[in-house]
Amino acid sequence: MAQDAVAGLTIAPAPEGEALSEHYELTVNGVPTPVYVCRVSAQPFNQVWPGYQRPLDQTEPAGFATWDMAGPATVEVRSRRPVTSVAIRPLVAGIAPRIEGDRIRFELDRPRQLAVEVNGPHHALHLFACPPEADAPAADTPGVRYFGPGVHRPGRIVLESNQTVYLAPGAVVYGSLHADGAENIAVRGRGILDVSPFPRGEGGGAIRFSDCRNILIEGVVLRDPDVWCCSLFGCSNARIEGIKLVGLWRYNADGIDICNSQDVIVRDCFVRAFDDAIVLKGLKWGQNSFDGRPIRNVRVSGCTIWCDWGRALEIGAETCAPEIADVTFEDCDIIRTTHIAMDIQHGDRALVRNIRFEDIRVEMQPPNPHPQMQQNPEHRYSPPDDEGYLPALFVIIIRGNNYSQDDQRGNVRDVLLRNIALTAPRMPDSSIQGFDAEHTVDGVTFEGLTLNGEPVPDAAAARLHVGDHVANVRFAPSPPGD
Repeated sequence: MAQDAVAGLTIAPAPEGEALSEHYELTVNGVPTPVYVCRVSAQPFNQVWPGYQRPLDQTEPAGFATWDMAGPATVEVRSRRPVTSVAIRPLVAGIAPRIEGDRIRFELDRPRQLAVEVNGPHHALHLFACPPEADAPAADTPGVRYFGPGVHRPGRIVLESNQTVYLAPGAVVYGSLHADGAENIAVRGRGILDVSPFPRGEGGGAIRFSDCRNILIEGVVLRDPDVWCCSLFGCSNARIEGIKLVGLWRYNADGIDICNSQDVIVRDCFVRAFDDAIVLKGLKWGQNSFDGRPIRNVRVSGCTIWCDWGRALEIGAETCAPEIADVTFEDCDIIRTTHIAMDIQHGDRALVRNIRFEDIRVEMQPPNPHPQMQQNPEHRYSPPDDEGYLPALFVIIIRGNNYSQDDQRGNVRDVLLRNIALTAPRMPDSSIQGFDAEHTVDGVTFEGLTLNGEPVPDAAAARLHVGDHVANVRFAPSPPGD
């Protein structure tokens, strides 16, 4: 394992036989760093599960690399394609690359999660510069299932109470992790958990915990899930921190799904998802349904999101729960999205209340390809001639949908959007719509919305459309006290 004491740099070699990128080579402080391969969506083209997996010609290879660093570092990327332009996202990082022929150099001041777009967003390079790992267990630590450097093929792993699964730097584990009714469980490390061997539904995603409590999911890379990637069902007291989700290209490849769970923290994660990226849901599924449990006290912060089809930050569309309450999305970067950046898609009975979107930065720089539903196997992606398409910025809607499971609709109360900073060619649409006189949206506040650094003065300039059964919408150019 390569180490640089000055920068606190730790770089694990790739396991023998693991495929590496054909597009990029990488060094960090002059140290060669492996660039792994992940498959991503190439076009916003989707269909309701058709009984077969998504065709590969709708996807493309991309790259990712991961290392630990404590101080500043110099990163150099060599592209095997001619370089005409480079964008490093999120833009708020303020990284100005230097291009010299086929080489791209830039400085990292601290650990960051970045997407490097060379000649546009296709075949992107995802870079995960992580803080140094603390308290890594030894291979013989009791209660720890330890995967050291190298390739492992354990298949489906079921965690019991008081158990940790640890993926060491340089480990690639082909499998999935499940737990049901367990407590005090953890998934940790800097290795890669890859679900690619599983056909749809057989892996259950990379991590799937049900009716568990006292959960830690930290640091690992999750690649190529067969369905939703990292999901909690009826869980409590969970912390998901510093994980990286890449290679989500298959149908229904959500990122992080928090379902009927309480006291959940999602922090400093990178999520590139084909379907919804970070989403809260209330579900009613068979005998093990948790729809009697609320979604409550959930905080999502410091995350970087690239959403290739669905919604970036979402509540819904399934909202089977007594309530969805006290939810905060804050200090997140949405670097690309396709349908909607932030939304509450309320299709069931829950009372949705006290929801905050605060200090969210949304990038909608071109290209913004128009999403399209595939009508049959022969249908090919052919977007309309609409180069001005932009995703919606924010939507609240109460209505039944294809995923509704309750017979009645719910209500939305007290939603705050504060300090939303948009980078885009123009202002996209936003909308709010209730259902009927008994199922309404009441109390939505916008404070401090900006477009390309300039304050948006009013709801009309924000292209905010307010429909029926909506009350007490307030728009302020800046938060109180500014």
